[in-house]
Amino acid sequence: MRHMLAGENLALITCRQLAALPWAHALIADHTTESCYVSNRTREIGYHFPFYLYPTADRKDLFAAHEPQVRRPNLHPALLPALARAYDREPTPEEVFHYLYAVLYAPTYRERYAEFLRMDFPRVPFTADAALFAELAGLGGRLMALHLLRSPELDPPACRFEGQGDGRVEKGRKGGLRYEAEEERVHINAGQYFAPVPEAVWSYQVGGYQVCEKWLKDRQERRLDLDDIRTYCRIVTALGLTIGIQEEIDALYPEVEENVLAIALAGSR
Repeated sequence: MRHMLAGENLALITCRQLAALPWAHALIADHTTESCYVSNRTREIGYHFPFYLYPTADRKDLFAAHEPQVRRPNLHPALLPALARAYDREPTPEEVFHYLYAVLYAPTYRERYAEFLRMDFPRVPFTADAALFAELAGLGGRLMALHLLRSPELDPPACRFEGQGDGRVEKGRKGGLRYEAEEERVHINAGQYFAPVPEAVWSYQVGGYQVCEKWLKDRQERRLDLDDIRTYCRIVTALGLTIGIQEEIDALYPEVEENVLAIALAGSR
């Protein structure tokens, strides 16, 4: 966490062990997080892998804050040179991060290595094909921007907030928070709802959380303000786009395993 506090940063959050399959335990963050960020199930503790390491993050003396913050990517020093030899160009650290994120969101990868992912941290194969690497990195970058709610693809959102009421997220099956699949509506009270919310979006999970339901459950008995409403509409839009991008990644992923790049990284996991 100290590297998140030292300056602008991103982090990959994932788990080392799962309580149960399926594996869907990867998410991006641009801030400090707590251990239940991806899941609150037993054993599914979130681990925080910062993208950048800051040199003064470990220092607590008076002058550390006044020294230049020259950050470095949190990558094995042999990785980029190995990729450069294979691709005839050195990819940026950001491209590597985006590529990793794309592979972790490939449904085929998740299914094929489900039992391994249940017992240990993810291990990601690198393709030897430079064009395929670039294409997957592009899709991973789009996913990251969506999950951070920074993507221009979120404007305008695909979801609206409609009806009459006070904006309070109520409890109770009849007049409270509930989903109606036929109408693709997420009701928060007797008179107000978000729509359209396709069933695949409503049921989409990250780790141990059903995202659309969890976000509103955490706000039950509270009134949603304008920022809350906008955020939820953007979340629904981001998840719908995520499903589509995952299909694109999955169509490409088999090519990765057809031509895996052998990289020897001493001391790496």
